[in-house]
Parts: sequence; C-alpha cells; structure tokens
Amino acid sequence: MTAQATADRQGIDWARRRSLLIEVAIVLAVALSLMFIAPVILSSFYTNLLGRFLALAIVALGIDLIWGFTGMLSLGHGVFFTLGGYALAMHLKLQIPPTASTKLPEFMSLYGVTELPWFWQPFYSFPFAALAVFVIPAIVGAILGYLIFRNRIRGVYFSILTQATTIIFFNFFNGQQKLFNGTNGLTDFKTLFGAQVSSSNSQRTFYILTILILILAYALCRWLTSGRFGRLLVAIRDDESRVRFSGYNPTGYKVLIFAISAALAGIAGAMFTIQTGIISPNSMNIAFSIEMVIWVAVGGRATLVGAILGAIVVNFARSLLSEKFPEIWLFFQGGLFLFVVLLLPNGIVGWIRREGVDLFQSLTGTRKRSFTYPSLEEDPEVEYERKNIGD
Repeated sequence: MTAQATADRQGIDWARRRSLLIEVAIVLAVALSLMFIAPVILSSFYTNLLGRFLALAIVALGIDLIWGFTGMLSLGHGVFFTLGGYALAMHLKLQIPPTASTKLPEFMSLYGVTELPWFWQPFYSFPFAALAVFVIPAIVGAILGYLIFRNRIRGVYFSILTQATTIIFFNFFNGQQKLFNGTNGLTDFKTLFGAQVSSSNSQRTFYILTILILILAYALCRWLTSGRFGRLLVAIRDDESRVRFSGYNPTGYKVLIFAISAALAGIAGAMFTIQTGIISPNSMNIAFSIEMVIWVAVGGRATLVGAILGAIVVNFARSLLSEKFPEIWLFFQGGLFLFVVLLLPNGIVGWIRREGVDLFQSLTGTRKRSFTYPSLEEDPEVEYERKNIGD
C-alpha cells in the first residue's frame, strides 16, 4: 500500500474515531440529563415511567445486536426478559419479615405448600439472584441458539422457532400456581436490603441504577460491533454462506451473540420488575416480543442509539395515547409501525444519518456523500482505487 493510501486510511480511522467520540459524548450528556435533570422536571409518576422505559431500552439493545447487526429476527425475547424478572422477584419474595406467621411466600400458603421448593432456596442470597438475572437467560439462550444454529436454521424459520419458545414457556409458568403463582405472577415486594421497595428513595435509586446499566449495556454493544467481531457479525447478516467459505464457523459466533442478547433481556426484565412491582407470564406472550422488534425498527436497525430512542419514544407514545384514546390507541401504534416501514425503512436515526444529512447538505449547498451499507466511502482500498486507478 502506498504512502497516500496509508494516509487515507489514517484519515478515515480518525474520522471513525471522531464520529464514535461524538456519539459517546452525546450519549453521556443525555444520560447525565436523565440522571440529574429529568427527576427535577418530571413528577415522581413520570420519572418512574421513564425508568421503566429505560429498562425496556436495554432489551432493545439486545434485539438490535442480533437483528440489526447479525440478521437474526427473534420473536421470543420476552422469555429471557421474564426469566430475569422472575430471578429477582424470587429473591424479593423471600425477604419475609421475622414477624410473619410463615416463612413461605404468601401465595404458596394459599395453595397448601408447606416447604419451600429446593430451587427457591438459593434465591435467599442476593449475589446468587443477581447472577441468575443474566446467567439463566444467557444459558437458556445459548442452549436454544445452539440447537437452532447447528442445524443452520435461519430466517423466517428461526423467527418461528423463537415464537414457539414463548408459547412453551408461557404455558409452563402459567400453569405453575404452587411454584410461581400461575397467571398472577409474583408481586407485592416488600423490602430489599432492609429498605421498602416501593418507597420514593428506593425507586429513585432503581431509576439511577437503570441508567447506569443502560450506559454499560450500550458500551458493551458498541464495543462488540465496532471492531473485527462487529464486522464479522455484519458479514454473517449479509452473506452467511460466504462467511463459511472464508473459513469461519458462524454457529459459535451466533450462539455467543444470542446468549449476550438474552442476558441483556434478563437484566432489563429485572430492572423493569423492581420498578413496576410485578412480573407475570404475560411478559412472555408473543405480542410483547413483537413490540420489542417494533421499538428497534422505529428507532433504526444497526444503530444502537436508535434502539434506545425507539424504546423510549414508542412506549411514551403508547402511554400517552392509551390515556387519551383508550379504545383506539392500538390503531395509532399500528399506524406508526406502518409509517416507519413504508416511509422510514431505516428508522428515525437511520433517516437522520442518511436522508437527513443529504437534506441538510442540499439546503446548505455542500457536497452530498454516496452511501452503501456497509459504506464503501469508508473503505481505504476503494478510496485508493478512485484516486489512482480511476484517474
């Protein structure tokens, strides 16, 4: 490679780093605003509502990781979300006051259970429960992913299998009244580390913790998708057969990224549960898993920031519309999704990065850049050929 090509590569690398630094700075500024300014401006009700939506943004990041970057459309992430919620809820239900007449969760006494089931006992320990929040979904996701990917199942068949998984788990948890309180789920959490879970101070702490976890989840996803591993994920999405012919085995990479996505969903479920005060099998239904995909589609696939934005915007719109139009708000939600699919196929962030930039450049009279995906404009080899061979 000539000195000119090397200089071009260095310039492109610097442009990439600069773009990444700008994005990170924006994310940190927004996170600090959410952490310190939003609780002052918003009422306690809307602050709690925002905290729930930020928890949902974590699972949206996991969806974007496997769908936007790897091309695996999962319609079953509600399972991993609910497993994480149950893991934390089981610990909370075991925080029984010493003055209680029974040392069992109250719903077990109603069904005649006299001894705590063996798999509940480790959840007395908070460290175990905290690990279970993401380890159990990750293990389930890894096992499910391995069984699917080793048989080279992908596309719509993969989506159907993940959807079938939600039905299996939903029916199992729904029918276990003695173990998980059936369709009612786990609720009425009392204390955590001696503090009342429902108190305003505790909810404020959970709100800030959710923001911190969201930042770490974003950093993890950005790290995974920025380097060579991220380029391999994109290659699997665009042409898995060519990846195999290049000497890579996509199965291991797909299992790993699917397990990471499941773990993020589990963490999101735990943070959502502790802020809403309930977790039930209803979170495993197919509709909820499809909603997760809608969040990412609205915000913008393969953008990460778009996944966060989509989760917050769609859920806030859903909350406001369901209050004002309780009978027809679902039509608004469907209309929003159709609008994005037909007019903004790249989502909000995708439109801003592409059509929005072109519109701004046309208005200001600056030169438009041509984009492909992945962008050939950023390939130093192509740039070198344009400057030398083309001339």
